Amino acid sequence: MGILVPDRRRGTELLDDPGADAALATRSLRDVSVANRFFGGTAAVLWAIDPLLRSAREPLTLLDVGTGAGDIPERARERAARYGAALTTFGVERTLPVAAAARARAGAMCVGDGLQLPFRDRSVDLVTCSQVLHHFADDEAVLLLREMHRVARRLVVVADLRRSWPAAVGIWASSFLLGFHPVSRHDGVLSVLRGYRRPELAALVERAVGMEPLARDRPGFRVTASWSPA
Repeated sequence: MGILVPDRRRGTELLDDPGADAALATRSLRDVSVANRFFGGTAAVLWAIDPLLRSAREPLTLLDVGTGAGDIPERARERAARYGAALTTFGVERTLPVAAAARARAGAMCVGDGLQLPFRDRSVDLVTCSQVLHHFADDEAVLLLREMHRVARRLVVVADLRRSWPAAVGIWASSFLLGFHPVSRHDGVLSVLRGYRRPELAALVERAVGMEPLARDRPGFRVTASWSPA
């Protein structure tokens, strides 16, 4: 695609294996939460949901699919409280150990499959996922987007990594400074190379739900797509 933008990779991240060691997975997800804080992952989601939180006149609910360490729901509650809005958050993870570890930060947790979310149609106000979509091949990513669209009542937000060589080199170099586990380093670099450019993410959403999302590049080599199911 260009000198600074590699073609999308597939590859296999070490923690994509459902049989990965639970303690290692939990440790690596803590590294991801640190990266979210310093490199814009959390800010990208908060930017997208901010208008709805700011204008809320009634309690809201938020579901974070593949919540990891639960840091994004935690920060979303803090942001809502700043505006005087009541926000109840839920997280979904596919394994019990990770779900249990995230509970303190994410709020209520459930173990479930993002491709078959255990929630009724239009049952949650905001549905988010951050750095999750790139873990799926395109056909499965479409299913995940459709599930989020089905469950959401007011807003869906998808945030992911914006693919580029500078981003890949940056996460590799910073992982040493931040003391990341080697598995986090490996998966972080591969995650960037599996990430999306803004037109790619927008096209995938449109293919999945038949709606043109608001797609934006964000600082820290992030990209978001958001839309209202209504």
